[in-house]
Amino acid sequence: MFTGLRNTPLFVTLIGIAGLAMFVPAIHAFSRSDYDVSRPFLYTGTMLMFVVVLLVLAMGANKRGNRDRSHLLSIVGMFTVLPIILAIPFREALPSTNLFNSWWEMVSALTTTGGSLYDPARLAPSLHLWRAIVGWMGGYFMLVMAIAVLAPLRLGGFEVFFSGGPDGVADSAAFGINRRANVASAERIADYAAQLLPIYLALTFTLWIGLLICGDGALTAVIYAMSVISTSGISPNNGLAASGSGIWGEILIFLFLFPALSRRFWPGAKELRATQKLSRDPELRLALFLVFLVMAGLFIRHWIGAFEVHTETAFFPIISSLWGTMFTALSFLTTTGFESAFWEDARSWSGLGTPGLILAGLAVTGGGIATTAGGVRLLRVYALIRHGERELDRLVHPASVGGGGASARKLRRQGAFAAWIFFMLFAISIAVIITTISFYGLDFEPATIFTVSALSNTGPLTAIAGDFPLDWGALSTPVKTILAVAMILGRIETLAIIALFNPEFWRA
Repeated sequence: MFTGLRNTPLFVTLIGIAGLAMFVPAIHAFSRSDYDVSRPFLYTGTMLMFVVVLLVLAMGANKRGNRDRSHLLSIVGMFTVLPIILAIPFREALPSTNLFNSWWEMVSALTTTGGSLYDPARLAPSLHLWRAIVGWMGGYFMLVMAIAVLAPLRLGGFEVFFSGGPDGVADSAAFGINRRANVASAERIADYAAQLLPIYLALTFTLWIGLLICGDGALTAVIYAMSVISTSGISPNNGLAASGSGIWGEILIFLFLFPALSRRFWPGAKELRATQKLSRDPELRLALFLVFLVMAGLFIRHWIGAFEVHTETAFFPIISSLWGTMFTALSFLTTTGFESAFWEDARSWSGLGTPGLILAGLAVTGGGIATTAGGVRLLRVYALIRHGERELDRLVHPASVGGGGASARKLRRQGAFAAWIFFMLFAISIAVIITTISFYGLDFEPATIFTVSALSNTGPLTAIAGDFPLDWGALSTPVKTILAVAMILGRIETLAIIALFNPEFWRA
């Protein structure tokens, strides 16, 4: 399977994988005697396999370039062209929709955004399964490409590590990725794909079994398992409150969200990590601090309100509100976007009608670099925080020398500079998209929520961040197009897009 990645253009390989994946919902729908859903997936998957075989035979004799730039273009093509292919069986299985909406749905799933134009009851179970599979594949693809393509190009958050210095030379003594610089990028992709797939499958399978034991149905459990591991936030129903696993299912999901916080939990992490010790991992420490800060803030807010209004302080509401806040905060920090069944208890306890700004801030912060999570990423935020601390120290002690070693100093200087550039590009993107979709009649608050949700790849944010749930399906076609572009931009990241316009990037 992985040998083919070395000899076949990446985009052709992706089409073949998409064709193979279509047989899964085809078989599932056939087992349910839902032949109107099964046939489109079966026919499209078979057709794609024939097309891929013909392309491989036609291109096999041609010598191909094997540069990282071609694979960066393949990443762009995956999130723009491949969703059209993925949308064909979805459109045929759901005659009441059109190809544009089907394409938008596949863009949302493939970028692990998880927003949907359709009410869950409108889609057949096999279509929910297809959405989850597409999101699961999108998460796996980004895991592979982040370490195999973006890291050598110093993109995707790795520019914080590889900021180099005035000459732009990466510190190969601290990070071992340069040891593979002479390896063809296609071989790197095949190598990391082979390393990651068993772990990715094992985590998904383990969570699926755990949710089954906790009481979820087989289909619901596998959709939630794929959605959690890929941080796509795709749900076959109206959220965790409607599932049968209850509190134990939420605890399992909570534990399986941690791989989205740090590259350390995935194979190949030893080549790119900020610290040797797990206890000093900056991404994990910052993530735990943010979750605790949100939990403590909403909890203390209750006692502030108690000075004016008498409130109940029973034990169970305290525990349920703490858990609801902690789970939801971690879920949105990883850009998964699942809402705890106890989130309503947390909101009632805090006295805040809709603490959506907090959840939007967590989604913008995002998870770890080279993970399935989106957002600005924790390491960039950490670099900015450390730089701010150092600047405050210099205000008090101008002649002081910052400690922590060469890596820490580089993170506070060049790393913080690279992080600030990305953060400003992210903020500018938010401003431009809000302004653009506001021209089509959206008020400022809905426009902001939709924009942040799309750019941070946190689709469920629209249902919880505002005073009332927002509906993706109610948007006009131009607005949906702009937000689809925002999802792709948030997934690929602005710096990677800018790299395509750099003349140095295209020189031999």
